[in-house]
Amino acid sequence: MPAESLNPTASISEPTERSTGVVLAVDFGGTKVESALVDENGTLLEGSRFRHPTGRDRSADELAEAVSSVCRSSLQALDEGLTIRGIGIGAAGPIDREKGLVSPVNLQVWRDFPLRDTVAAVAREFGHSAPAVLRLDGLCITLAENWVGAGRGRDNMMGMIVSTGVGGGVISGGSVVAGFSGNAGHIGQLEVPGFTDVDAPCTLEEIAAGPHTVAWAQARGFEGETGEDLARAYAAKDRIAVAAVTRSGTAIGRAIASVSTLLDLEVVVIGGGFARVSPDLFDIIRTAIDRYSRFDYARRVEVLPTGLDTDGPLIGAAALVYRSV
Repeated sequence: MPAESLNPTASISEPTERSTGVVLAVDFGGTKVESALVDENGTLLEGSRFRHPTGRDRSADELAEAVSSVCRSSLQALDEGLTIRGIGIGAAGPIDREKGLVSPVNLQVWRDFPLRDTVAAVAREFGHSAPAVLRLDGLCITLAENWVGAGRGRDNMMGMIVSTGVGGGVISGGSVVAGFSGNAGHIGQLEVPGFTDVDAPCTLEEIAAGPHTVAWAQARGFEGETGEDLARAYAAKDRIAVAAVTRSGTAIGRAIASVSTLLDLEVVVIGGGFARVSPDLFDIIRTAIDRYSRFDYARRVEVLPTGLDTDGPLIGAAALVYRSV
């Protein structure tokens, strides 16, 4: 079945044949866009990985050029004798799965941007007319972890990204759950009450993502500017940094408790830059799950760090082609 006809609720399977084709994988987020060539074993081909910053200060045209630039660089690294069998794209959402459009929450200049067609057009510049498929970055990380990462072989799992934003994806009963529009698993937009002084909407992303956590700490006197600064301060037992990381982890744990109650999950695998702020983050998440889950089955969910380091999003984008049918 062509990748663009991928059934988002179909069972996932291992690749069924070997070929000389590789996948052009693209991961687009609020901080950076990356691309690489990925083989059927989930391995990034050496010399094919490229990245370019994105961010709120970029114009719509600059973001588009960043995508095109990394894709061209990866395609230029394609060895003679190899072909592009498909294109997999993971992106911060919301997305329009059918039309291949993206409207990233953290990048206001892109609304209904044709990301899938933009990447496919670059591939055609190099003579590759392979089908392209676009899905949420959270779903991609989930596929990657289920394929070759910490959630390998688990039939009921959620993958999460905690970074500039917070995203997620779900596998239930061994099947990918993408939802009606392709935005299922968008846990970062789940309301988590009790973390603000006013009765206003407050999403998990607004509480727990790296930039929001740093901003919360700065409002209380923290002088650092980045997640790395916060990590160092936490390791030094700075009072504000400890409070900020604890707040983030508690919100994540509360959200997982709710989702695990709803979906009866076996495991949640968490990656992303801010997920590495401290190993203690996972203990904080665990404590919150145990406190806020009302049923034993929901408390049984395991919470694990990514088994793929920073490669997960690109491996997951490739998995859209290799593993979903």
